[in-house]
Amino acid sequence: MQSPITIRDAVEHDLPQILAIYNDVILITTAVYSEKPHTLEMRTAWFWERKDAGFPVIVAEQDGMIVGFGTYGHFRVWPCYRFTVEHSVYVHKDSRGQGISKILLNEIITLAKNAGMHALIAGIDSENEISLLLHQKFGFVQVARFKEVGFKFNRWLDLVFMELILN
Repeated sequence: MQSPITIRDAVEHDLPQILAIYNDVILITTAVYSEKPHTLEMRTAWFWERKDAGFPVIVAEQDGMIVGFGTYGHFRVWPCYRFTVEHSVYVHKDSRGQGISKILLNEIITLAKNAGMHALIAGIDSENEISLLLHQKFGFVQVARFKEVGFKFNRWLDLVFMELILN
């Protein structure tokens, strides 16, 4: 029997496992519109950029392994967007379907509210029905659909923006 999921702040020591999850998502899904795996140096820079900007990076841990992670950051860097953030949640391929993304998303929403954010944005590939439904369950609504803005795996991809007003 597996132990419960623990949500905690990520530390630099977690980055190799975070990197493995992220690279798997890049290589086999359309959840990230990137084609080349990231390096540990890239993930380390990303991590410290988030931390230095005051943004959270959280992990879901189970039995000593990182099974998912989440974060949010600038939606746009212009000053008048400072109360709007875009989030990301990723789960290890062997841990999907266990409710981990639900736990992570709930924590991201709580952290954004507590930080005084006003709106939370999700950019989701239009074919990712599981993520679209998850976000709907949390009250996100579709506010935009960008047709054929990504190209991956030899096909055009549509990007859906969903938004949750936090206060």
